[in-house]
Amino acid sequence: MCGIIGYIGNNSAMPILIEGLKRLEYRGYDSAGVAIMENGHLTVEKTKGKISQLEGLINGKKWKGTIGMAHTRWATHGEPNTENAHPHTDCTGDIAISHNGIIENYSILKQQLIKEGHQFTTQTDSEVIAHMVEKFYKATKSLEEAVRLTVSQLEGTYGLVIMSKKEPDKIIGVRNGSPLIIGIASDENFLASDVSAILKHTQKVIYLDDHEMVTVKRDGFMTKTIDNVQTNKQVHQVDWDLEMIEKGGYDHFMLKEIHEQPETITNAMRGRLVYDEGIAKLGGLNMTDDELRATKRIMILGCGTSWHSGLIGEYIIEEHARIPVEVEYASEFRYRNPIIEPGTVTLAISQSGETIDTLEAMREAKRRGSRVLGVSNVVGSTIARESEGGVYIHAGPEIGVASTKAFTSQITVLSLLALLLGRLRVMSKREGQEQIEHLQRLPSQVQQILDAEEQIKEIAQAYCNDTNFLYLGRGANFPVALEGALKLKEISYIHAEGYPAAEMKHGPIALIDKNMPVVVICPKDNAYHKILGNIAEVKARRGRIIVICNQGDDEVAEMADHVITIPQTLDFLYPILTVIPLQLLAYHIAVLRGCDVDQPRNLAKSVTVE
Repeated sequence: MCGIIGYIGNNSAMPILIEGLKRLEYRGYDSAGVAIMENGHLTVEKTKGKISQLEGLINGKKWKGTIGMAHTRWATHGEPNTENAHPHTDCTGDIAISHNGIIENYSILKQQLIKEGHQFTTQTDSEVIAHMVEKFYKATKSLEEAVRLTVSQLEGTYGLVIMSKKEPDKIIGVRNGSPLIIGIASDENFLASDVSAILKHTQKVIYLDDHEMVTVKRDGFMTKTIDNVQTNKQVHQVDWDLEMIEKGGYDHFMLKEIHEQPETITNAMRGRLVYDEGIAKLGGLNMTDDELRATKRIMILGCGTSWHSGLIGEYIIEEHARIPVEVEYASEFRYRNPIIEPGTVTLAISQSGETIDTLEAMREAKRRGSRVLGVSNVVGSTIARESEGGVYIHAGPEIGVASTKAFTSQITVLSLLALLLGRLRVMSKREGQEQIEHLQRLPSQVQQILDAEEQIKEIAQAYCNDTNFLYLGRGANFPVALEGALKLKEISYIHAEGYPAAEMKHGPIALIDKNMPVVVICPKDNAYHKILGNIAEVKARRGRIIVICNQGDDEVAEMADHVITIPQTLDFLYPILTVIPLQLLAYHIAVLRGCDVDQPRNLAKSVTVE
């Protein structure tokens, strides 16, 4: 992985491909490359490092080719260097491929190809694909058939773009587990791993399904399964535009997305709250009221930030709907022979809707008889297509690798789900109406916190040179502590851990001294007096304390070195407010340390390899 764009049309391909790669930079990468077909020749240029370095290689030459592909790589097999960058070619140099994913049986295939005389020049798993296509092309004299036979022998995940100078009127795409879309325009067409790469040129896209391939020409395309059965695909109209994926005057996408949260939280609720009935309406679940009432257990699957939002969802749903909830790391779920009981509903949470661990876990739950629902941000994503229903969070494109606005939108949607289930089961109309009133206040309350950014920036200056942080929270704010620590780790490279505050004395308290910053989430909820005791324990050991607390809370302010205040709300909604200062704190510490906030090292936006 990480990003792919292919183009065929009547315009010069090179500027389109480079621009597309730049739109994919947010996904994280360590090398970049491009392949262009012109005048019967296939030219490949690639380099370790940023796209700007690739531009240095290609500038100064007039590129006239109208067919090509480009790739940004996030290393899996083989270190990040120029040699291992994509695109890869076969022995003859006639065939070029770009690959996202992992080929699990590449070693066996490579050994066999070497015995047959093929010579490899990289340490990647991906290069075997180029040589396999070469092998089958010699036998079939058809690029489509060579690709089809190749992927029939591959085990693993792949989003593939392939072209050959022997058939210069087409590019071929194949998908299994790693996203690939077709972009449709007039007299030109595209392949891409992400719609953002082609949004300047078209908003009409087709999402390939697993085990599906496409042959793209200037004037059209044909899709079929890898078993050679033609398929008919629906064209989707993307509702994003270029302005939505620009920085809009902010220094970083992450900062822009933090500041968009009043709007994105509103969007997550828009049209879904019915005050007169004190209930939420989520028609996309595709479940009747009787089916929802009959739910006996909810299982939530997610990774990283989505797992944290699922943990918060567990607190909220169990409290208000009285349904037992279990939250699983999606990456572990299908490897432990999970128990799926009748009446289990599985929620798969993924910002991109393409996270391979979450997708495979969702499929496993479905195989075992669970009803599966998706919670995603991307219309037409694989999780959205393969689930039996679900909810879009409507956060808009999230470009920063470290998720922010998607997290609060996910919690908002889970709160709506809890409200719906609660009203169908145990909650009174008046209680539902009270929740709606507080939900509707959230956007303006988030804006109040954002307006105090300068104060948070000053706190960041005091702590930006520290190398360890501890985050503490209780109840639904314990997952917020995990999320705050994750944000700091992701973008500033500072070691940070989140803990339930009461667990501190069962181990982590040994770390606390005058050099240990401790961030404590302490709103006036039902755990407030308990966490005051935990703050006292930190203070007694001279830990430096940053507290997130309610406005006017003088008692906790006297115990802290620094205080960041938030408005009051219902206990279960506090995570939406308490996480905002933690996002800003992590952001400003990372900026002060000179880190690449939007593209932190070793991370990718959408993890499509296991």
